[in-house]
Amino acid sequence: MSTSTPAPPGTSGTPGSPGENSEPRLPLIIRAMGVIERAGNALPHPFWLFWILSGILAVVSAVLAAADVSVVSPADDKTVVVQNLLSGDGLAMAVSTMIENFATFPPMATIVVVIMGVAVAERSGFLAALMRVGVSRVPASWVVFAVAFAGTVAHVASAAAYIILVPLGGLAFRAVGKSPILGIVVAYTAIASGYDASPLPTPNDAIFAGITTAAAQIVGGDDAYVSPLSNWFFNIASSLLLAIVITLVTKYVLSKRPDLDADPDAELDDLGRLTLSDRERSALRRAVGTLLAAVVVMTALLLPTSSPLRGDGGSIVESPFLDGIAAVVAFLFGLVGIVYGLRSGSIKKAADVPRLMAEGIKQMAPVLVLFFAIAQFLAYFDWTHMGDVLAVKAAEALQSSGLPIVVVFLLILLLLTLVNVMVTSGSAMWALAAPVLVPMLMLVSVPAETTQALFRIADSGSTAITPMSPYFIMALGFLQRYRKSAGIGTLASYTLPLAVAMTVAWTLLFLAWWAMGIPLGPGAPVR
Repeated sequence: MSTSTPAPPGTSGTPGSPGENSEPRLPLIIRAMGVIERAGNALPHPFWLFWILSGILAVVSAVLAAADVSVVSPADDKTVVVQNLLSGDGLAMAVSTMIENFATFPPMATIVVVIMGVAVAERSGFLAALMRVGVSRVPASWVVFAVAFAGTVAHVASAAAYIILVPLGGLAFRAVGKSPILGIVVAYTAIASGYDASPLPTPNDAIFAGITTAAAQIVGGDDAYVSPLSNWFFNIASSLLLAIVITLVTKYVLSKRPDLDADPDAELDDLGRLTLSDRERSALRRAVGTLLAAVVVMTALLLPTSSPLRGDGGSIVESPFLDGIAAVVAFLFGLVGIVYGLRSGSIKKAADVPRLMAEGIKQMAPVLVLFFAIAQFLAYFDWTHMGDVLAVKAAEALQSSGLPIVVVFLLILLLLTLVNVMVTSGSAMWALAAPVLVPMLMLVSVPAETTQALFRIADSGSTAITPMSPYFIMALGFLQRYRKSAGIGTLASYTLPLAVAMTVAWTLLFLAWWAMGIPLGPGAPVR
């Protein structure tokens, strides 16, 4: 004998409507995430995507060259003609410059140097210890802000930030009597949707600055240069703002949800992981003390106007110090990592240091492989002069349209945010967008550093809600330790309010920054 379950209120068994024998209709957010996931999975790997785009670029350049498309460069009033990448000259250029394109790709050397230093700090255990102490020694009322702000600081560890801080977020919340599920969500969203808002210089700063420099040189010539610290002031303010927004949305929205309890049979972690051993605490104190001493020494070296680290006329903005800031950052990370490792025991002999550096480079190998394809695409794009044509034509269209520049900013932000849902690699997306957006806005008097700051918002905001990010799946795995039934839609529904609020608040901060004309970083005017 069989029994039937009554249909939910508002449903019936009529054709075309969900009845008692039909599957329940999935919530909109889950269906939307499913569409995004399927569409994103259909995209090729970014490495092949750039080679496909290079092929498309070659065909388009041939068509435009045949049509004698040209523009007059506002930089020097010379006529710039599109060159055919499929011509003999184009083929010769592509073959003869392939190695040079890769070797001189702006982010290449910078990111390798920075990663070597960061790798020592991360793999010695320094960064993990810093995060653990940061989220464990705060009052219960401050734990949300502490985890959120730690998420922005954690970006110095690149991808390791997810592995270290997301589970720690669950532990920290549970330690003060809050939902560990909420802790997982807060930590993951702070890292993912605030990824480009770190108060400390990160490897991403070096990557973005290199790509922006290459794009700026399309119309600004070889002298155009964007420093890894070009958005530093804006990043510091952004990290504080986003931590506050996460705290408020968590308190007034997410904490009101009825589904925050962990499964009764969930295997909870040992709270001891939040604490440091006596040896680790001693190592951390020594490392932080060494860092402060190094900063004091560097400051003392920079104070005299005649310092060799200053530029002409005693300038700090245009100086050897800022020119070599990537090496300075790498040195500081490496120094504290060595001091921590020697005291904690993670570094036992001198040979361990280069080994840790090599492990860091090994972790970056997929990015370096992607750089090879990106470097060729950008070189081809520059050689064809299509960047000049697009930039000038788009700038002329902007000027004739009469659109306020703020409206242009919002349209660009919306477009990049939608693209970021599909192309979650920040370096890949910026390599696609920068050669067009940076020169275009430079021609209407918007500095390259400002366009890069705008990109940061789009590159981060939607990352926490897209299942295309591998770290989304990683965070889901941590979440399922507390709730086995959690799926893609579950995590997305938790992160969506946070991601939307963060994007809106961050955009408003950018517009206010622009309106007030505050420099984005050392020597980087916003307009």
